[in-house]
Amino acid sequence: MAVSLNASALDHLPDAVGRPGYDRAALRPGIVHVGVGNFHRAHMAWYLDQLFEAGEGHDWALIGAGVRQGDAAMRDRLAAQDWLTTVVELDPDGLNARVIGSMVDFVPVDPQAVIAAMADRSIRIVSLTITEGGYYVDAKTNGFDAAHPDIAHDAAHPDAPRTVFGMILAALRQRRDGGLEPFTVLSCDNLPENGHVCARTVAELAQLSDPSLADWVRRKVAFPNSMVDCITPATSDRERTLVRDRFGIIDAAPVVCEPFRQWVLEDHFPQGRPPLEKVGAEFVSDVSRHELMKLRILNGGHAAIAYPSALLGHHFVHDAMADPQVADWLRGLEMREIIPTLQPIPGVSYDDYLDLIVSRFANPEVGDTIPRLCLDGSNRQPKFILPTLADALKDDRDIEGLAQEVAFWCRYCERTDEAGHAIAPNDDNSDALRDYALASRRDPLAFLANEAVFGPLAANPRFRQAFARRLKIVQDQGVRAAIRDYLAAA
Repeated sequence: MAVSLNASALDHLPDAVGRPGYDRAALRPGIVHVGVGNFHRAHMAWYLDQLFEAGEGHDWALIGAGVRQGDAAMRDRLAAQDWLTTVVELDPDGLNARVIGSMVDFVPVDPQAVIAAMADRSIRIVSLTITEGGYYVDAKTNGFDAAHPDIAHDAAHPDAPRTVFGMILAALRQRRDGGLEPFTVLSCDNLPENGHVCARTVAELAQLSDPSLADWVRRKVAFPNSMVDCITPATSDRERTLVRDRFGIIDAAPVVCEPFRQWVLEDHFPQGRPPLEKVGAEFVSDVSRHELMKLRILNGGHAAIAYPSALLGHHFVHDAMADPQVADWLRGLEMREIIPTLQPIPGVSYDDYLDLIVSRFANPEVGDTIPRLCLDGSNRQPKFILPTLADALKDDRDIEGLAQEVAFWCRYCERTDEAGHAIAPNDDNSDALRDYALASRRDPLAFLANEAVFGPLAANPRFRQAFARRLKIVQDQGVRAAIRDYLAAA
């Protein structure tokens, strides 16, 4: 019979399920993490659980925090489980499960409660998983979006913020005024130079209301860059049923993930850090090349297969990868146009990394979905595809495949697949994107008029010509013809 997950149930779990061997009651918090979603629990929380299991870093336990209604729902689910989570690794050679216990609390989803947690002297790191679109970046300028209503509110009401950055600033102000050293702010989101972007957002927000605090932030607060990686699908009834039936655990919020993780961090933590290198994390002086490798090859690869696969009617990523045309399209684009934009990394083979990525995408146990990869394209394209395109244009490299990827996205934004089935909206800007996409039936360049996404790229003659050419093939002949045409030109 399955048991409901909580602290008292740990001794009654099936023998095959891993569980904390350390004394959770003896853990002391050192990190507040904002955004306790699946990825965080499969990645950072998992690394810390491994560290605690090794008898190390017991003063670095996690306190969860959030700013959205969805965070409150997650808090309720985890509170009933004493902050425990079942993590299932979806290894094709055999699934395995472990209950992780690195989180010891989750503050109420209330700005003042979050600020108080961050301001506590025991907290030396505040970490974030708030999605790529959560950093208030102006797509037109790639700078700070000071005009955003949330930012305007926090600038006018610094003691009653609604954004996580306003809460960070309020906590930093309390620490500064109380004579405490600032915590390190660690972004765990898939952004190029995520630490630098986070630093800019925090400092520029401070500048709007308290220039002296902004100066203190720039001088005193560390924002290390990091590269994070672990494919983590959304949790549905499918995953909850798997955990119950396969491992005998009733968990309201289990996490399933691939049996691969990578974490490369810039080693800049003035108030100390957990020794995560003892459980597989890598600390380096400059993470930028590792970060760019992952963002372009993996995240860019996800974007490359997402839209043509959706248009062809594929639902699961592994099914898309079993389609020879989709797999050949991915490899062709990566080898011909994405990898050539990357600088070498000593000891790293991009060919081997691509092989690893292909095998990870093809893992049938993960059950990752094409709709998840298609999610939030107006934020993800400017992070994972358009910078690669800009670099290729700057270096006068081939861009046909990158233009084809954008053309596939344009066709997808019409919100019907090639069989005429409706595609559910999955972007905050879905209606505007559909208008741009449908207008491109009359004028192929109408899609590029979306300056919030394309910025100055929309005016580049080479990109405009290539995009119009590739879009016409998709619209007139379909996805498979477009892929065949691209691959035949190799």
